[in-house]
Parts: sequence; C-alpha cells; structure tokens
Amino acid sequence: MTAGPPLVVIAGPTATGKTGLAIGVARRLIDEGIPAEIISADSRQVYRGLDIGTAKATVEDRDGVPHHGLDLVEPDQPFSVADFAAHARAALAGMAETRGTAERGGLAILVGGTGLYLRAVARGIATDALPSDAIVRAELERELLERGLNPLVDRLRVIAPERAAGVDTRNPRRVVRALEIATLDGGQGSLPMPRGYLGQSAWIGLDLDRATHRDWIAARAHAQFDGGLIDEARALRERFDPELPAFTAIGYREAWAVLDGRLTRDEAIAEDARRNVAFAKRQRTWFRTEPDITWLDPTDRGTLDATLARARRLVG
Repeated sequence: MTAGPPLVVIAGPTATGKTGLAIGVARRLIDEGIPAEIISADSRQVYRGLDIGTAKATVEDRDGVPHHGLDLVEPDQPFSVADFAAHARAALAGMAETRGTAERGGLAILVGGTGLYLRAVARGIATDALPSDAIVRAELERELLERGLNPLVDRLRVIAPERAAGVDTRNPRRVVRALEIATLDGGQGSLPMPRGYLGQSAWIGLDLDRATHRDWIAARAHAQFDGGLIDEARALRERFDPELPAFTAIGYREAWAVLDGRLTRDEAIAEDARRNVAFAKRQRTWFRTEPDITWLDPTDRGTLDATLARARRLVG
C-alpha cells in the first residue's frame, strides 16, 4: 500500500479556531511553495446546505486552498464514518500519486472535532471491521421513533459504558449505531485496533480556558444568527424532513423554534451556546483518550508558528 503524504491533524472541541488555523497554515505553506490541502473531519459539514449552522469555511475562506470532506451528500442521504474514511483516504492517495511529471504531494491537514472521523483516518481504523446488521439497526430505529432517544442512551450506558463515553448522546444516529455494534458484540468489544497512518503525522490539539471558551461559543452563536442561520434553517426545512439525523447539528432546531414562535431570538442563541458548551465537554472526554496530542492555546500568538514548525518538519 502506498504511503500517505505527511499529515497534520488539528483536533479539539468546537469553536476553538481549528478551521482558521488549518487555513492559515495551508496558506503560509502554499506561499512558501509547499502544496497543502485540507480535509474537513466534521460529521455535519459533509451535508450540502448546512453551512452557517456547521461553521463551514466559506468559499472565500477556501479560495486557493484545496478542500475535501465538504458538501459530499444531501441531508437526506446516509453517510457513515466508513464513507468518510473512504473519501479521506482517496484524497490522501491523490496527494501521494504523481501527476504527469509533477508531484502533487505536499502536506495534508486533517481538521475537525469529530473524533471518530479523525481517528479512523489518522490512526488507521479498519472501519469495515465494525460489525453491522440491517435487521438490528431497523429494530433500534423503530424503537427510537416509538420511545425516543433517552431509553436507547440509557441502555448503551449500561451495556457498553466505554463506548457510550465516546458517543454524542444527543445524536440519534450515533446512538443507534453504537447500540447496533454493542448489541452484536455483546458490549464487550471496542473500536478495531488502529493500524497506524501510512506516513508521517503529528497531532495538534486546540483548547483554552473554560471561561474564555464559553465567551467564544456565545460569540459564534450570535454571529451565526446574525449571519443568516434562521433563513438557512427555513430553507432547509422547506426541502427536507426536519427529523433527519443531519439536523441534529446544533443551531437548526433553535432556529426553527424562533420561526415557530417557541423561542425568542435571544433565547435561541442562549440555548445554542448552552448546547455547544455541553458538546465541547463531551469532545474533551473523547480527546483525552487520544495519545500524543500537542495541545496549544488558540489565544497564544505563537500557535500558528508552532503548528507551522511541526508541518515543515514533516514535509522537510
């Protein structure tokens, strides 16, 4: 199997500046004559039309920097970690292959807060080794519709507490998938053993003190609502079933609540921020299980230079 290009992973909780750092690093490298491409590892940014609510980098932000992992499917199309891993590995293979007489090569930057996506690619998890059974999944989905999410979460925590700790328990799709796996392996299994990334890699984590992070989360929620989130949510609800798993992305239900008169705009922004603070806590729990992450503070002016230094060492 062909080795992958040098890979920098930028991980961390939501709203810590990961996307901005990735683009900043890529632009600096490209200016130096080093090709750089970004792979977004966000389980909601794969959906077309979910732009403002998922904090997707804008077309203007992405200008001149090749991006992968964005706008892959419609919100009503299924998409799994195996689908993401296949897409990311194809992008990495494309960077590693020779195009004519020129090497596309350079550096790949895998960035996002979806821990399982990051781990699947950068640790080399065999996603096709995860057990699956369409009948078990259908029964769990039926139970979800009839009884709601909480009973499924409670069962997952009983039969597979380790797996439950790494799952976004507000996300019905992920809870159903985790329960499907736990049902099939008796709750005794875990993710397949990592095979390792076939190339040089380095992990950078972004995090900051909790009070400042809460302020950043609140500021982003305000900016998303100011930037048209309610209109985006309205347009999506006119085209798609609002109960689709894609719309568990924080912000859409809050925007719909404003449209329906169930929340004021200020209340919706506060609820959006509250949910993201809780989400960040779960992400920190996940990333504590990842080894060899160099943690940096995004408020530190030296963070960009430190990340660039790691990237240059990998390439050079």
